[in-house]
Order: sequence, then structure tokens, then C-alpha cells
Amino acid sequence: MTRFLITGHAGFIGFHTARRLLDDGHDVVGIDSVNAYYDPQLKRDRLNELSDRPKLVSHEFSIEDAGRLKETFEEHRPEIVVHLAAQAGVRYSIEQPESYVRANLVGTCNVLEAARWNPVRHLMLASSSSVYGMNTKVPFSETDKADNPVSLYAATKKATEALSHSYAHLYGIPTTAFRFFTVYGPWGRPDMALFKFVRAIEQGEPIDVYGGGEMRRDFTYIDDLVAAILRLSDIVPQAGESVGEFDTLSPVAPHRVVNLGGGTPVGLLDFIGAVESAVGKNAKRNILPMQPGDVVQTSADPSLLTALTGEAPPATAVEDGVRAFVEWWRAYQARATQP
Repeated sequence: MTRFLITGHAGFIGFHTARRLLDDGHDVVGIDSVNAYYDPQLKRDRLNELSDRPKLVSHEFSIEDAGRLKETFEEHRPEIVVHLAAQAGVRYSIEQPESYVRANLVGTCNVLEAARWNPVRHLMLASSSSVYGMNTKVPFSETDKADNPVSLYAATKKATEALSHSYAHLYGIPTTAFRFFTVYGPWGRPDMALFKFVRAIEQGEPIDVYGGGEMRRDFTYIDDLVAAILRLSDIVPQAGESVGEFDTLSPVAPHRVVNLGGGTPVGLLDFIGAVESAVGKNAKRNILPMQPGDVVQTSADPSLLTALTGEAPPATAVEDGVRAFVEWWRAYQARATQP
């Protein structure tokens, strides 16, 4: 079994990743600040779901605390690091840019420094499809130019990729950066569209539909994403081991960037239709223009992921994924209202 360290293990993706690893018998060290970007109780409840796992060691502090982070690496000596802790959200980055600089740049640099002084077999870290900006070529390939971010969040994620590449080159840290595509599912974040839509429709309130409803997203179900992360954890970037001209393996470092998405974008109105079907009610729609920092479409080219893992990425149908979220949401709300 392998010892993993996950930053952000009380977060949406971190929680699911930790749970799957623990289910598979691995040792997991988790770090999370349990901050108040959204309701900390949801994060506490995620951690409570993992509290009976003897192979989990949880630490509560911010990755901006370089000293504490270094001590944790030294104490636990992780073999694989999955760095997911970050300040999330495109729109919030317009309101609170400083928090993105602290968490996504300073915090990531601290993780890289800790991995530098405590060598790991594989460093895996979260980037985002938002780095593609307003690219009109679809699907998005990892080799496409991604130098024109349209939100501060996207800029910090692109910087994460650049920082990790330099560390991989200078200190030989094998690194894979993931570009996530609109991840959704049970235990998701309250600031995400699915959570907002379900809550509003259940309560008979209107939902805000931006971009006139014409946007398209490559929705990725959380279980599919975690499965891809786990498969890639054993595929450690090595010099000279390219899988083709579409590979992003660096010529000067053990560093690779990989899309984690199925390449099947869904229209926003179709997504809302799936939500209405799962909830059993029609939504009252408040049609609005595009918001600053948003993009019209995201679509992943999964060719590199397929070549690396030897199989096509799993692709849960949106209707099934949304239904699973609604079932979880209702159960979670019922539990929260119990005396």
C-alpha cells in the first residue's frame, strides 16, 4: 500500500479522493484549513464521514503555513502527494484577489518547497480548464496555447503549472498537473451551479441562467475524476517516455499536464433540464448575460489521458450524475434538520 498526502481533503474533490484511497487500503494524510469560503459545516461533515478510518491522519492548518507544512511532510514522508487545496471560484476571484494569491500561489509554492526537501515519488496537483480562456478551438488539447486567462483564478492555475514545472526541472520532482473540467456530484460545493439550481428549484425560487443559456460545459462526474487521478498516480512522468506528439511531457523536466474530462460538453439548458427531471419540478429561469471571467464553452480532448491509461476515460451520463447529486442533497438536508 502507498502513503498519500492530500491537501484540501475536506474539500469536494479532496474528500472523494481520500475516501476512495482509504477504501482501497492506502494510508492517507490529509491537510485542510476548513476555511469559511463556504459553510465550514459541510467540510466538517465530509471529515466526519472519514472519521472512523484508522488509515487517515487529519491535520487542520493552512498550506500558507510553510513551517507546519514542512513539519508534516517530514513526519509522514508521503510517497505520493495530491495537491488539491486552493481558493476556488472564478467569480469570487474578482472580489477577493488577494485570497487567490495567498492560497494558490504562496500555498502552492510551499507545497513545492516541502516536496523539494522531502522527495516524493509523484507530485500531482490541480489546475483547471479555465486556463484555456477564450480559446475557440474545441476540444481543448493540452498542447493548445493557454496564455490568455480571463479570470484571476485561471491566472493562478496557469501559474501553478509554471511553478511546478520549474521545480520539476530544478529539483527533479516528477509532477503531473491536472486540468479539471466542471466537476460535479454528491458532496459538491454550494457555490457551484448544480448545488444552487437544486436548492432554488426545491424552494420554488428562480435560478440565474447566465449567457442566455447558450454556454456549454464538459461536465465531469466526481467518481470518474477520482478514478482518473488514481490511474495516473502510478504513471510517473519520466524523461524520454512520451506517448505521442500530443503528449505534454516536458523536454527538460519530469513534468506533464493532463486534461481530466470526458470530451462530451453539454448545453446549459440541457443540464438544467436534467436537474428539473431529477428534482421533479420545473425551474423558474432568470435569463442573464455572461458574467465577467466566464467562457462560452469548455470541452476536453481526452486523447492524452486515454493514451496514458490505456483506456477511454469513464463518462457517467449527466442525467445519472445529477440524479445521484439530488439524492445525496435530499438525504443531507433531511439529516441536517433532524433534532
